[in-house]
Amino acid sequence: MTTKTQDFTAVFKDMMGAFPVDTKSMEETFKTQTTLAEKMSGVAIDAAGKSTELSAKWAQDTLAKIEAMSKAKAEPADYAKAMTDFASASAEAAAEHMAAFAEIAKKVQTQTMELVLAAGKDMSEDMTAAAKKASTDMTAAAKKATTVAK
Repeated sequence: MTTKTQDFTAVFKDMMGAFPVDTKSMEETFKTQTTLAEKMSGVAIDAAGKSTELSAKWAQDTLAKIEAMSKAKAEPADYAKAMTDFASASAEAAAEHMAAFAEIAKKVQTQTMELVLAAGKDMSEDMTAAAKKASTDMTAAAKKATTVAK
């Protein structure tokens, strides 16, 4: 008496072939991530441009103040006054420019959080839709595999 073992190779091959691979959800995730990267790059480039403009303006203002301070004076006391005026104006300019840099940083932080939250929502919706579709497809594939195996 010989016992014949059932060959499950064909069953597993059919079952694996029946499992769907949803490349659309991968494409959507990739698009969402690349869109986020593009927007984040835009925020960073914009901030870098504004920071560069602000730095250049600060440097130009400082050079103009140095030029005014370095001019020949009629009285020795005028040199002390020019130095005091320069120091006072420089301190005031530093406070103004640092506040402007802080505004740029605050805007970057706000835009970044908005982008991350929006991207998280999009990715969550994409993943939920992909999970539902995968669940439906897997159930259908399992039913088909069970039917084929019988």
